This record gives sequence, structure tokens and C-alpha cells, in this order.
Amino acid sequence: MTTDTTTKTPAAPAVPAPGTAPAGQRATHGHRRLLTRRDRITLAVMAGVPTVLHVILVWVTALASIALAFTTWDGIGFDSITWVGLDNFRQLFSDNPQFWPAVQHNVIWFAALILVPTPFGLFLAVQLDKRIRFSRVYQTAFFLPVVISMACIGFVWQLVYNPDTGLINSVIGANEPGHYIDWIGDPDLNLWAVLVAASWRHTGYMMILYLAGLKGVDPSLREASALDGANEWQTFRHVVFPTLRPTNTVVLVVTVIEALRAFDLVFVFNKGAQGTELLSILVTDNIIGESSRIGYGSAIAVVLLVISLAVIIPYLIATFRKERRA
Repeated sequence: MTTDTTTKTPAAPAVPAPGTAPAGQRATHGHRRLLTRRDRITLAVMAGVPTVLHVILVWVTALASIALAFTTWDGIGFDSITWVGLDNFRQLFSDNPQFWPAVQHNVIWFAALILVPTPFGLFLAVQLDKRIRFSRVYQTAFFLPVVISMACIGFVWQLVYNPDTGLINSVIGANEPGHYIDWIGDPDLNLWAVLVAASWRHTGYMMILYLAGLKGVDPSLREASALDGANEWQTFRHVVFPTLRPTNTVVLVVTVIEALRAFDLVFVFNKGAQGTELLSILVTDNIIGESSRIGYGSAIAVVLLVISLAVIIPYLIATFRKERRA
């Protein structure tokens, strides 16, 4: 009885043909050939220039503003900078008659944007989400004010509020001598007139945010609600609206930021005088106004920054926690 034993010798590694390189080496060399010296320089310029501009125009100026808030400076020569500590903030909170009215107007601005254009924007989003005819046309029409600069919106509404030839006074018959309604000059009316113009723009912004949130709602939830006998309002209240919680958070943060950074519209209307004082207007008047109190204006800017961070930081923390859980 014989047993044939076959011994298998390991195959010799394949030797690449002359003039060729291994696959990994070829890929490495090919990858290196994709980034030439000119490409690296181009990428460095494209990434470096925006980064440098961002650091200089945002971070350096923000840190400089915080430092200048504790000094007095008229803007002429760095030798005139004098350290005063917290004197600017003491004077701001106790001796400035415009500061607390400006804070009150910013709060009113926020409340008005939350109570009027936000629900109306949600209503428009719900209607447009039903895929009605010409919905794209309606979306464009309502969103158009958002892409227009606030300065242009201010000029347009100035024409609407003009006492002599304005649309409103012409319609209600208040453009005759002795019956004028000065929507911009009257301290009891001008803030509300500006808020109407701001709400007109803010409505389109809220509509787009809520429309994006509604597109992410699972259709099966609505189908299940309809099978349970819920009507349209009950479905929206108990099923759709709770799923819009992330969108509501974004809307709240955006509205707070819009209320705090309000400037262009008011400045175009009447430069923030006679009942339309805002924190941003006070910053501008003190830094680039006739007084040139750069340290004092920087103190107001720091207060505005602290209020903004008090809203933005909790939102970022909640967002990061949600991403970690996901």
C-alpha cells in the first residue's frame, strides 16, 4: 500500500514587470501627482485668506472691543487710551438715560417678532406644505423680502409711511393739512411702524424655516392620525407640531439674534432717535458719532455680546448633546 505525498511549494511572489511599480506604490505616486506645488499654493491661498480675514475682522475686533470696554479712548492715537476699569459699565447702568429705554425696545422687538410674524410664517408654511397650485410662486413672493437688504426695505417703507404721499395716509385720508399722521416722527408710533416693516420681512424667514421642518415630518404619522379619526387641526396640534421642536428651537434663537442685531431698518427710518433707541444704535452713536467715546461704545457692545451669548451658548450645548446621542 503506497501513499503519494504531494508537497506544495509556496508560490513565489509575483515580480512586477520592468518599468512598473506595485499597485499601492502606484496609487501613492498617483495621489501625489494630483497635488502639485501649484495646487498646494492655490489651496493654501483659498483657505488661508478667508481664515486670516475672519480672524482679523471677527475675533481680533471682538477681543479688542472687550479690552477697550475698560478704557477711555477718543480714537486719536494709541497713547490716549486710558484704563478706567468698570467705570464705563457703572456710567452705562446708572447715568445713561438712553440705555434702559434701548433695552426695553430690544425686548419689545423680540416679543413682537415672536408673537406676530412667527405664527403667521408657520401658518403660511402649513398652507404651502399642502402642495397647493402655484406654491412655488407663493414661496418666492413671501421669501422675497428676506433676500432684500434691510436698508432697501427701510427706504420702501419710508415711502409707505410718508405723511404727504405715503400709501397709508392716502388710503385713510390723513394726508391733508391738519390731519397728518407722522408715522416716523411721532415717538408714540415710530417704533410700532418700524416693527411692522421688520415683521413683513421676518414672516418670510419663518415660513422657510417651518416649511423645511414640515418637509421632514414622517407622512406615516399623519396617515396614522387620520386612521384614528383625528381632524386636520388635531393632527397638527398633537402630531405635527411636537415633531417641529428642533425647528422651534432654531426659530427662537434666530428671532433673539434678529432682535438684538436690529440696526439697519431703524437707522434708515430716523437714525434711532425719538422713541426708536436700540442697543446697536447706541453702540454706533458712541463709537463713530460726534462724541467718539470708543471705550463707552465698546462697553455697550460687550453688554450686547453677553446677552447674545446667553442665548446662543445653551443652544449650542443642546445641539452638541443631541449629536453625541445620535
